[in-house]
Amino acid sequence: MQSTVPSNPEATIILTIDIGTSSLRVLAFDSAAQRLRDIEGRRPVAVHSDASGAAEVDAARIVVDVAACIDDVIAQLGARAHDIIAVGIAAMATTMVGIDADGHPVGPMRTYADTRSDAAAQFLRRAHAEGDVHRRTGCMIRPNYWPARFRWLQTEHPDEWHRATRWVSIGAYLAHALTGSAHITHSDASWTGLFDRETLQWDGLWLEQFGVSAGNLAVLRDVDSPLDSLVPHWAQRWPMLAGVPWYGAIGDGAAANVGSGCVDEQFLALTVGTTGALRIALPGTPIPPAGLWCYRIDRQTALVGGATSEGGNVYQWVRDTLRFEGDDVAIQIRLAAYAPDAHGLTILPLFAGERSPGWAGDAKATIHGLHLGTSPFDILRASLESIALRFGQIATVLPTTGRVIASGGALEHSSVWMQICADVLGRPVYASGVDEATARGVALLALRSTGVITSLGSLPTTATAVYQPDGAAHETYRRAAVRQAALYKKLIGEPLA
Repeated sequence: MQSTVPSNPEATIILTIDIGTSSLRVLAFDSAAQRLRDIEGRRPVAVHSDASGAAEVDAARIVVDVAACIDDVIAQLGARAHDIIAVGIAAMATTMVGIDADGHPVGPMRTYADTRSDAAAQFLRRAHAEGDVHRRTGCMIRPNYWPARFRWLQTEHPDEWHRATRWVSIGAYLAHALTGSAHITHSDASWTGLFDRETLQWDGLWLEQFGVSAGNLAVLRDVDSPLDSLVPHWAQRWPMLAGVPWYGAIGDGAAANVGSGCVDEQFLALTVGTTGALRIALPGTPIPPAGLWCYRIDRQTALVGGATSEGGNVYQWVRDTLRFEGDDVAIQIRLAAYAPDAHGLTILPLFAGERSPGWAGDAKATIHGLHLGTSPFDILRASLESIALRFGQIATVLPTTGRVIASGGALEHSSVWMQICADVLGRPVYASGVDEATARGVALLALRSTGVITSLGSLPTTATAVYQPDGAAHETYRRAAVRQAALYKKLIGEPLA
């Protein structure tokens, strides 16, 4: 492990690059993993989506915007820019783009939300035992992952397939643009569905299936191993960054876990922003439960859990569609007045299809039990409870922990939803109190890699609030979960988990 501990630890600055689905940002953190206020570079990320299921971004534009954000932050830091000792990266996971021999994209960068390879995924599921693939890679055979996209490109876009000499994620593409070499971390690679979680190498069976070699993919390098040196163009642009280590991108979900303090099996991380996820960090190579995935934080630590397509997007849809009057504070007061499951509704909140745990990508939302007395607030409260019940379903197959650490804007702004989650899970839910969990996770990994801290748990977080479960409410929600599961089985089928 490289050590670059400065003579004055207070002067330590970690630069973090966070490439998300709506924006990319460059931030700065100190040696205590505290964000430096008023230091930020930000640019929007434009995702092209259409009715065919496309979800694409311009990879070359991402590099231009990352560079512009770094310029902004260096200017804001002034003389303190020379205190930067490392640069770390988090990126939206399961992205994919082909590049030619000169490193230029041969097509668009496709994100995790691109579902046009669904028919290809169905074909591969008929040809391969999905359970075996799941145990080997930690991923299902679904349109979210690379195997289905490879099949789709080979059959639907052969020109693009043959023009590409290498297939990379957005993190590996950025590494190539900066250093001339395409490197990918174990974390980023584990989101592709092409990564063998036992050997920590590209999965030979999938490579053989598609007629590609490891040379057609990014070179694997763990998160504590710096990328190659910046190419002259970037080294001249940022001389203060040319001599510091740049670390490869990790999956944004892994970074969020680390940043919220959920770095081992003691903590379950609940994140609800636009969508949601429930994850736990476990040592080694645990077997993923049915319907859930197993990614990686680094070569020592796995990340097991499930992501949902529903979260704050459902709250916003209900509020906008039913045209609620009043601000969020007034709405929260009304929602808090409800007793658990008092609305008489059963909801499958699958407005954007289903990921974990059933992976029914074409599933639709259903509201059952409507009557003439049903109010808009009934539907909103029931929607929040229905999403919490989905997290409860994922939690039943994850290890039991003493603490659930909650983060994400949708939860952080709703104490009502926090309490619902605590009552559904039957465990205390702690508000993480962490500002920018994903970027903070990147900073912690860089601080560990440079030797400033000895472990990811060296700088624990402090919860801002705790929500204790109510026993009677928990039993009420258990009955509600049975109703929701019965509705799922009737309309969609047997769940995977």
